[in-house]
Amino acid sequence: MANDYDFAASLMRILSEKYPTKESIYEKLIYLQSRLFLPKGTEHFMSDLHGEYDLFLHIINNCSGVIREKVDYVFGDMLGEEEIAEFCTLIYYPTEKIAQIKSQGRISPAWYRINLARLVKLAKCMSYKYPSFKMRDLIPNRYETVILELLNTHPTADEAQKIYYEKLLNSIVEIQSSEDFIHAFAALIKRLAIHRLHLVGDFFDRGDRPDAILNLLMNYSEAVDIQWGNHDVLWMGAALGSEVNIAAAVKNSLHYNNTDFLERGYGISLRPLTIFAAKLYPAENPLRAAELASQMIMFKLEGQLIRRNPDFQMDSRLLLDKINFDDGTISIGGKNYKLNGIFPTVEKNNPCALTDEEQEIISGLKQNFLESVNLQRHVDYLYKKGGVYTCHNGNLLFHANVPLNDDGSFKKISFEGKTFSGKNYFDYVDSRARRAYFERRQEDLDFMYFLWCGLLSPIAGREFRTFERAFIDDKEIQREPADPYYNLIDDEKICDAILAEFGLNSSGHIINGHVPVRVRKGESPIKAGGKALVIDGGFSTPYHEKTGISGYTLVSNSRGLRLLRHQKIADVRLALAENKDIESTVETVEILSRRMTIGDTDHGQGIRQEIIGLHKLLQAYQSGTIQPKG
Repeated sequence: MANDYDFAASLMRILSEKYPTKESIYEKLIYLQSRLFLPKGTEHFMSDLHGEYDLFLHIINNCSGVIREKVDYVFGDMLGEEEIAEFCTLIYYPTEKIAQIKSQGRISPAWYRINLARLVKLAKCMSYKYPSFKMRDLIPNRYETVILELLNTHPTADEAQKIYYEKLLNSIVEIQSSEDFIHAFAALIKRLAIHRLHLVGDFFDRGDRPDAILNLLMNYSEAVDIQWGNHDVLWMGAALGSEVNIAAAVKNSLHYNNTDFLERGYGISLRPLTIFAAKLYPAENPLRAAELASQMIMFKLEGQLIRRNPDFQMDSRLLLDKINFDDGTISIGGKNYKLNGIFPTVEKNNPCALTDEEQEIISGLKQNFLESVNLQRHVDYLYKKGGVYTCHNGNLLFHANVPLNDDGSFKKISFEGKTFSGKNYFDYVDSRARRAYFERRQEDLDFMYFLWCGLLSPIAGREFRTFERAFIDDKEIQREPADPYYNLIDDEKICDAILAEFGLNSSGHIINGHVPVRVRKGESPIKAGGKALVIDGGFSTPYHEKTGISGYTLVSNSRGLRLLRHQKIADVRLALAENKDIESTVETVEILSRRMTIGDTDHGQGIRQEIIGLHKLLQAYQSGTIQPKG
């Protein structure tokens, strides 16, 4: 009891250093208690971006259609459709739009004044749910004073205010700083539209600019969280020096013809690999030959990894030793299949051994990956902002699945002599992935590859059949077994059990990606009556034909949840030339009976704890237990 008292007294003394007077507590309490009643900020959820930078940039710029909605709300009765479309494009792409209007001879002081006034009006409308101190954080620093003055001036309320407001705008135009302020207001409006951005995994592979997406995010906002996808942990492991991850990452880049970002974005040369591959596969084009060579290095290293890690339970992937080189077949599950490829570097008696040239190639690539400054920066960022899962405002976010048994119970999985399931398995996976980052031990680097493609991995959740897809024509053997989670997620009771396992109540939602929703075939991303949402709508171009759409954005605001289905994405050129925007349809997932406030959020819980502490300090000041300073 005495120790508890001493600890509480110490906390009070520490708090008194920050709030040394009763007046400082009054001010903070009034602010905090009032803030609880402001509307909750808007959260945006996206997953499986897969390197599609142009598409992601446009969605970030138009804030998943939120900006257009706000412009319609503020100016719908005053502006025509063409004026609204052009004004929105100015917000999305201010540099390019101003240059275009200049080239058309339409720029004038009046044009600047009109558009600055519109930007001020829009920003005012969108700022109402933010306290004044937060606005200072969102406004670019060099324009803070003038922009705050414009936002806090009320020209329709008083003649003096009107004159002051007009003088502010005219001064901006007269000193030729209009373009700078348009840029600043455009940035502010975009920040106001997205209070927090949740990215539910998979930045890498397929699309050609994952590096550009990560560069954008690193300069975007602190209000970003990431749930690692299996394509992310593949590249994270590669950046840490895992040779099998490196071989798989290079193979994927070659398969999707994305070598440009590998070489220019990360400075990783493929020249030694392509020269080596051309000798092995002279009949193939250089990219295909390099893919085959890197793929075989991957299969060999994978076989070595599986043998030294029986906990991974991946023995079904040991296939090189099942090849019959005499008749060109392979035995899988007691059945023989005809192979459609050649294996010039595989030794019959030691199929998983690298040749000297293969070892030289992978060692050179490893050095490139370890020395790539940009890749290391990006992986540092993924570790800093990311994790296996996030619980936020009652929702559970993860990329792929919670490993389940067929009856819906949590699957028990053993590693390092301990058994895990449910949440504690997620926590173990997260901690071991971080251990790989800090310690770089071989067994932990191997674990990063398991997370990429293991059936028991909560970030993958299916058994990859890469070898079968590459070398066997039989479609049945190419089918990839998956965790029961994917069939059970439409069951409300199972969703409730998963939410409860992570300490959340049944009013929350499970939000994940990983598996593209086949909208074209009538599949819905809304599962279990809205308790689970699978938001992989196929951002990546190769998926568009399969899904029938161009991705999803889930938007959670103070009124409820909406799912935006992006039908067609306008590229930058079309957006500028024709003021084209994203064509999206909106589906309401949930409408709240009352407006959600900050008091209803995780942040609100933190504010309440702070309020309790301040009241205790105020009582200590009033009782004389602690003497205020002044």
